[in-house]
Amino acid sequence: MTDYAVVIPARLGSTRLAQKPLMDIAGKPMVIHTWERGVEAAPAEHVYVATDSEEIMEVCAKYGAQAVMTSPDCLTGTDRVAEFANTVVRDVYINLQGDEPMMPAQSIKAVIDLSCARPDQIINGWAPITEESEFRSRTIPKVVLREDGQLMYMSRAPIPGTKSDTFVFSRKQICVYGFPRNALAAFAARGAKAAHENAEDIEILRFLEMGWTVQMIELSGASIAVDTLEDLGRVREAMVIAGAK
Repeated sequence: MTDYAVVIPARLGSTRLAQKPLMDIAGKPMVIHTWERGVEAAPAEHVYVATDSEEIMEVCAKYGAQAVMTSPDCLTGTDRVAEFANTVVRDVYINLQGDEPMMPAQSIKAVIDLSCARPDQIINGWAPITEESEFRSRTIPKVVLREDGQLMYMSRAPIPGTKSDTFVFSRKQICVYGFPRNALAAFAARGAKAAHENAEDIEILRFLEMGWTVQMIELSGASIAVDTLEDLGRVREAMVIAGAK
C-alpha cells in the first residue's frame, strides 16, 4: 500500500501578502483553515504543516495540528515539501498550498487517490476558467494540456491567446499536487529556480524544464487562493456566508 503525507507549506515572508498564513479568517489563522481542509480529506495523522516560523509552530500546537520546522532558505513551497520529505519518509507527498483555506476536501482526496494509485507520477490539478476576469488575471496560472492530460505549459499570461486577443477558453491551476519522493529530491537538488519557473513564478515549471512529466487532473474550481488583500476579503466574506466557525 502506498504511504502518503499531506503537507501544507507555510512561511511568513510572502512578498505579495506578508504574514499571510496567520491572517485571521472567521476567527482562525488561514493556515489552520487549510489544515482543517486537509483533515477533512485524510486522517489527521497524515496531515502536516511545514514551516520556517516559530510563530506558526505555536499556532499549530494550539490547534492540535502536526507541524515540522524547515529552513527559511527554501526557494519555494515545493522545496519546503522536499525538505520535509527528508524528515518524514513517505512514498508520496500531497502538497496543499497554505493559502487555500477553502479547498474542497473532495479535490484533496482526488489527488491523494490518484497519487497513491500512480506513485511514480507527478500530479497537479486544473479547473475550467469561466470568467474573462480570471483569464486576464496575472495572479492566476493558466494551464495548457496535451490531449492525454499531461501538462504542456503553465503561465500567468492569458493563454491560449488568439490573434484577436479574445477569450475563447482556458484552464487554471488548482494548487494541490502529488509528488513522488524521488521527484522532490531531484527538484530540490537543482538548488536554483529554472528559467521559466523564475520568470513566471510558477514552481511546477521546474519539473517540466528538468524533463519530468506532470499528469493533470480536473478538480473543483470553487476554491479561492489568497494572493492579495482582495482575495482575502473574498474568502472572509465567503466563510461568513458559509457559517465558518
